[in-house]
Amino acid sequence: MNEAVAPLLLEDPGVRRFLSVARVARLATASAQAVPHTVPLCFWFDGVNFYFVIDQKPKRHRGLKLKRMRNIAENPCVSLLIDHYEEDWSHLAYVLINGRARIVEGREEYMLALRNLRDKYPQYRDMALSYGVNLMVRNEQLDVHVWGARFKEADTSS
Repeated sequence: MNEAVAPLLLEDPGVRRFLSVARVARLATASAQAVPHTVPLCFWFDGVNFYFVIDQKPKRHRGLKLKRMRNIAENPCVSLLIDHYEEDWSHLAYVLINGRARIVEGREEYMLALRNLRDKYPQYRDMALSYGVNLMVRNEQLDVHVWGARFKEADTSS
C-alpha cells in the first residue's frame, strides 16, 4: 500500500469508531531469527499511533525480559490486529496495522498515553503503573489494512 494512504484509512470515521470501542488487540512480534510471537493486549489509539503498557497482570517475566519486549528490541517491525467476530459473518471486521514499535522515552508522552489507557480500561486505575517501571510502547503505523462491510468506503484488503 502507498504509505500516504495508510494515515487516511485511520482518519475514516468508521475505522476510528471501530478502534475507539475495540477492547483488545493482538500484537505480533518476531525475534531476530524470525520466530513469531503473538499476545493479546489492551491499547490506546491517539489518532496516529497505538500505545500499550507493560502492566501488572501476572507474567513470567517483567520489563525488557518479556518475550514481546525482547523481540521488539531485536526487530521493531510488528503487526497489531484489532478484530471483531460475530456468528453473523456479515459483521466480521478487522484493522491490521503494520508498524515499528518503540519504547516511549519521554515522560510527558508516557503520562498522556497512561491517562488515556486508564480512561479506556478502569482496571488500570487500580494498578501502580509508573514511568521508569512499567514500559510503554508506541506502535508507529507504516501500513494499514481494513476489512469488513462496515468499512465499505475505506476497505483496502482483498
